[in-house]
Amino acid sequence: MIRQENCKIVSNRQIAKDIFELVLEGELSAEMKQAGQFVHVKVADGFDPLLRRPISIASINEGSYTIIYRRQGKGTSLLAGKTKGTTVDVLGPLGNGFPVDEAKQGQTAILVGGGVGVPPMYELAKQLARGGVKVVTIIGFQSAQDVFYEKELAEFGEVYVATVDGSYGRKGFVTNVLDVLCLKADFLFACGPTPMLRALENRNDARRTYLSLEERMGCGIGACFACVCHTKDDPHGFSYKKVCSDGPVFQAGEVVI
Repeated sequence: MIRQENCKIVSNRQIAKDIFELVLEGELSAEMKQAGQFVHVKVADGFDPLLRRPISIASINEGSYTIIYRRQGKGTSLLAGKTKGTTVDVLGPLGNGFPVDEAKQGQTAILVGGGVGVPPMYELAKQLARGGVKVVTIIGFQSAQDVFYEKELAEFGEVYVATVDGSYGRKGFVTNVLDVLCLKADFLFACGPTPMLRALENRNDARRTYLSLEERMGCGIGACFACVCHTKDDPHGFSYKKVCSDGPVFQAGEVVI
């Protein structure tokens, strides 16, 4: 059930270059079940900025939850300045997450995260490992100063890191790591920038691939049509789905990326 709540800030700390981990306390956490869902955060008390910011849920705990965001504009800069003990107006949980129940005990799942697409991989890895699924995670960043959550993800399986400049882990992109590892899995779950998702969409590393799209949103609940994407089964381009309410997770080939 979607609810709106003023959630109390437990901590708000920087964990990489312009990347912040925000732990929030509130009854909202009891409604969070699916890895890959997101919340819509009101970053200021007034009307400037007017729109909420969609932020992925990184971890779900009893009575609290964690979100991770990048400080890159006015709204997220305001959010980065909020301190422990104050509250944040949050709407959620929103969207449809990854189909964790499809992965069965003994199967293998490859998790791929790029930049701020890494956070939902943590809760996903936790839920998959809890169900007896073998988890292999590949995370990609621009450089060493951008890397985060490598150790946290290692709690649930092997983790490989790629950086574009080669300053940490393997040089190149997440697809370069996949090429080297030559893994075959039952599932591939990914979240990250659009070019990365496009590169992963047509690979045959897994039997089934699910992609979480990053998109600018207005309302976050499917009313404003600001985040529509076309479906691939309509050659005329009139059929579409909303990233916020139909997604953000889609099976590969379901929508045009």
